[in-house]
Amino acid sequence: MKSYKALVTGLLLATAASPSYAAAAAKPAPAKAAEQTIVFAGGCFWGIQSVFEHTKGVTSAVSGYSGGFVDKPNYEFVSSGRTGHAESVKVMFDPAQVSLDQLLKIFFTVAHDPTQMNRQGPDVGTQYRSMVEYTNDAQKAEVTTFVNQLTKDHAWGGRPIVTQIVPLKNFFPAEAYHQHYAEIHPNEPYIAYNDRPKVENLKKQFPQLYRDIK
Repeated sequence: MKSYKALVTGLLLATAASPSYAAAAAKPAPAKAAEQTIVFAGGCFWGIQSVFEHTKGVTSAVSGYSGGFVDKPNYEFVSSGRTGHAESVKVMFDPAQVSLDQLLKIFFTVAHDPTQMNRQGPDVGTQYRSMVEYTNDAQKAEVTTFVNQLTKDHAWGGRPIVTQIVPLKNFFPAEAYHQHYAEIHPNEPYIAYNDRPKVENLKKQFPQLYRDIK
């Protein structure tokens, strides 16, 4: 009589050799949604970066400069307002965890005020303008529809939304000392007054999307 181990081994070998088993094993796993990139600008990039670093599904948030005509810009040059660039944040996200619609809701409600022309709070200049830079046509359509709906709903009390919706043409990461600035300097007066409340509002208004970071 065959041992129990031999019987089990034979059963496994027979199952593996069957056509139905082979077909099932050869069936590829469902493809994961590809990671996407979009760029947001709306005032100092410290606060925008901090908000999206605290957002579930965001895999990367990098402060930088975009939308201008100068190659390899630096902070001082961008701050002069003569480069065409805006302080911005490149956000990479997993659509399986967070949708573009959810990111737009965060950007237009807690991250900045889209009705302020070329300024945001105490920061004034074209480098602080409100802007969304899309990376494909589907994003363009979704962002445009989203902003049009906000306008139709008089979401800001009738004040016009001045956010630019443009294709992403360039992005230059900012200097290392600007990265994660709000997290590294939480008690700095500018951060405590301007940026920390944005993260607190994210946690309050979108608790299901908020995450703590270390």
